[in-house]
Amino acid sequence: MEIPKTEGIKYAGSKLKLLPFMFDMIKKLDGVQTVLDGFSGSTRVSQAFAQLGYSTTANDISSWSEVFATCYLTSNQSNNYYKEIIDHLNNVKSVDGWFTENYGGTIKDIKKPFQIKNTQKLDAIRQEIEVLNLAWEDKCVLLTSLIYAMDKVDNTLGHYVAYLSDWSARSFKDLELKLPNRFISTGNNKVIRDDIFNTVAKNSYDLVYFDPPYGSNNEKMPPSRVRYTAYYHIWTTIIKNDQPAVFGKANRREDSRDGISGSVFEEFRKNATGDFMAMEALKKLIKETNTRYLMLSYSSGGRATKDQLLDIISDSGKLLEIKMIDYKKNVMSNMRSTNEWINSDEKHNEYLFLMEKI
Repeated sequence: MEIPKTEGIKYAGSKLKLLPFMFDMIKKLDGVQTVLDGFSGSTRVSQAFAQLGYSTTANDISSWSEVFATCYLTSNQSNNYYKEIIDHLNNVKSVDGWFTENYGGTIKDIKKPFQIKNTQKLDAIRQEIEVLNLAWEDKCVLLTSLIYAMDKVDNTLGHYVAYLSDWSARSFKDLELKLPNRFISTGNNKVIRDDIFNTVAKNSYDLVYFDPPYGSNNEKMPPSRVRYTAYYHIWTTIIKNDQPAVFGKANRREDSRDGISGSVFEEFRKNATGDFMAMEALKKLIKETNTRYLMLSYSSGGRATKDQLLDIISDSGKLLEIKMIDYKKNVMSNMRSTNEWINSDEKHNEYLFLMEKI
């Protein structure tokens, strides 16, 4: 099976490298037509499913994931329609605005996510998108294009809780919107932004894929560093355009503070019996999911162990297949977040579990 091309931002949870292994396992299954990507993130998995003809539902709690999924799964205007608008947006006059005030830096500045020339362009384009008063699906295509353009000129390791001290080579480039690589899909696709428990309570699928954000198994790692609302707060603000109150050196949104957990699956604490709350939530989720087949991915850097996941699976179904993918960690996994925390383990294993529900 040839794996379709997908695109996305630099993303800590990206499953791009897993796609060939996932579809090698899935092609052996019978009767799979409807699929749920339960924690869709940058939507690479959803994009691949939809291009292969599956009726694909992308679910996530984040606003930026909803925007990406809408762009690829449900927008329906022609490429020429969007290209004309993108050409118009690329030619708007730069302005000083809220994004420039909070995230733009000059050559002499350090630890800013973007150079000021690009935040000025961002301010102008984001204002113009509102003026155009587009339908939601069409707005999502343009916002996806804008976020991709910003991702290509940033001064980060791929997230927005800390910025590079010296300007990256790509930060000198000029911001330019390009048309996302949309595709024709034959399936009946849907986009949901909701808590995953609500989504599985209301729907049933032939196959469900879960990639919850487990959290880190490193006890010295600050829990806020695994919370995706903190990692990608700028994308949230670009979408909402709400000019929120910000705090800290990174000018994070107030609603991304460390004490706020975006999901129970990002919970780092243990319960009274000594079990991680996130793992108890996963056990509950698998039990409540109405599907014939369920695929679960897991990174060896997470809170759970492989044996714990096997126990969770055995409570709700039969394990059909397990794959282990061994590859070197990407740069975001190796980065230092505090003086105390740096993961020196050179191995990084990804596991794929495929089960049939009882």
